[in-house]
Amino acid sequence: MTVTPRPGFHLAIPVDDLDRARAFYGGVLGLAEGRSADAWVDWNFYGHQMVTHVVPAARQADAGHNPVDGHDVPVPHFGLILSIDDFHALADRIRAGGGTFVIEPYLRFAGEPGEQWTMFFRDPAGNALEFKAFRDESQIFAK
Repeated sequence: MTVTPRPGFHLAIPVDDLDRARAFYGGVLGLAEGRSADAWVDWNFYGHQMVTHVVPAARQADAGHNPVDGHDVPVPHFGLILSIDDFHALADRIRAGGGTFVIEPYLRFAGEPGEQWTMFFRDPAGNALEFKAFRDESQIFAK
């Protein structure tokens, strides 16, 4: 199978405290910090550029929740697809860092097309993140 490189994405999100963002993204998630200024920090989000911008008291309530597998999935959310090993290592980092899950890591579609692990948690500013891991990444869009 030929793997096509994925284009990198750029995402900017609001945070209310850069020190807490640094502790979470740099400390708990282990992301490398790039350029920064008094009001923003670039992060190497697994090869993608994510920027935390200070916007005091900017946290909005979720737009809503969608029921998925008996869970209330927060909307909006963002994240990445990781290898299964990296997914479980990240879950361990969240637990070790004292984080809590909005939705605990669990396996969806076991034995079916698109079998995947998924988990949801929030950063200190309340932004929802979802990370996934597929048994077979060629089935990411399988029906």
